[in-house]
Amino acid sequence: MSRRSARGNRLGLVVVGGLLLASGLAALAAGRGLLGPEVARDTLAGAWTGGVLEQRWMPYAAVAVALLAGFLALRWLLLQGMNDTVGRVVLDGGGDGRVEMSEGVARGALEREVSDYPGVRRARARLTESGNAPHLRLALTLEEDADVTAVWERVSAEALADLRQALGLGRVPAVVRMSMAAPVRAPRRELA
Repeated sequence: MSRRSARGNRLGLVVVGGLLLASGLAALAAGRGLLGPEVARDTLAGAWTGGVLEQRWMPYAAVAVALLAGFLALRWLLLQGMNDTVGRVVLDGGGDGRVEMSEGVARGALEREVSDYPGVRRARARLTESGNAPHLRLALTLEEDADVTAVWERVSAEALADLRQALGLGRVPAVVRMSMAAPVRAPRRELA
C-alpha cells in the first residue's frame, strides 16, 4: 500500500511541477515577446482569457477552486502522516468468537529475538496491510563486522518461521532491510 501511495505522490508532484513549469515558461516567453509583440504589450490575463476574468461570477469561482485545492492539499498532508501498521492481528476467527493479539506483542517478540542474533545492533519491525493477512517490514541495523549472509539465513529460517507459527499462518510476506551501523569512534585524546 505504501508503494502505491509513494508512486501516487511522485506522479502528483511531477504533474503539478510540470504544469507550474509550463505556465512559468509560457509567461516568460510572452513577456520576452517570443509569442509576438501584441502578446508582450497586452496584460497576460487579458490576452488569453477573452474577458472571462471580468465576469461577475469569476471571484466566486476563484474562491471555490482555491477551497477545493486547499481541501485536497490538506487531505494529502493528512494521508502522509498515516501509517499502515495494523493494531491487532487475528489469530483465530472461526466459530463463535475471535482471538486477537496486539501487533505490539508480536512485533516486540520478533524484535527481541532478532536483536539477540550476533551482529545485529537493532531490529525494528512493523506488521502492515491487514489483521487477517499481515505483512512484515523488518529493518535491521547490523554491526560493521556482521556476517550479513548468516544474519539473513537465521532471520529467514528462525525468526520468520517463529512469527508464522505464533500467528498461525502458513505465509507472512516480508520485506527485510539491512543496513550497516557506523563504526564507533574512539574518543580523541588531547595533548597538553
